[in-house]
Amino acid sequence: MTRLLLRLIINAAALWAAAEIIPGIYFRGDGDVSIISLIIVAFIFGVVNAVIKPILAIATCPVYLLTLGLFTFVVNALMLMLTSWLAGPRFEVNGFWPAFWGSIIISIISMLLSAFLKEPDKKSD
Repeated sequence: MTRLLLRLIINAAALWAAAEIIPGIYFRGDGDVSIISLIIVAFIFGVVNAVIKPILAIATCPVYLLTLGLFTFVVNALMLMLTSWLAGPRFEVNGFWPAFWGSIIISIISMLLSAFLKEPDKKSD
């Protein structure tokens, strides 16, 4: 449970940062981003990455091999665009290129936060 909550917080922070840095990615609403909207979008993003991304990766395995893994950036952008579509009016990504650059920002921030916010070691019983 702690791991899932930590992943949710990391995703929320990464999505917020991408929305702040990349033009074309933003949270809709009155003024500042609400924490509730941020958590909902982060949850949707996590589910999309956990369920749909592996299926898409298997289906496009030859393309991954031909591009030496660079197709990952395209798949990540598509996952961000799908998240935008599923989140409805809360979160918007305006096109492929903002999604592409946003997915790179999200990956970098998630990697950095994951490195600094390691969960405590589990005790083996």
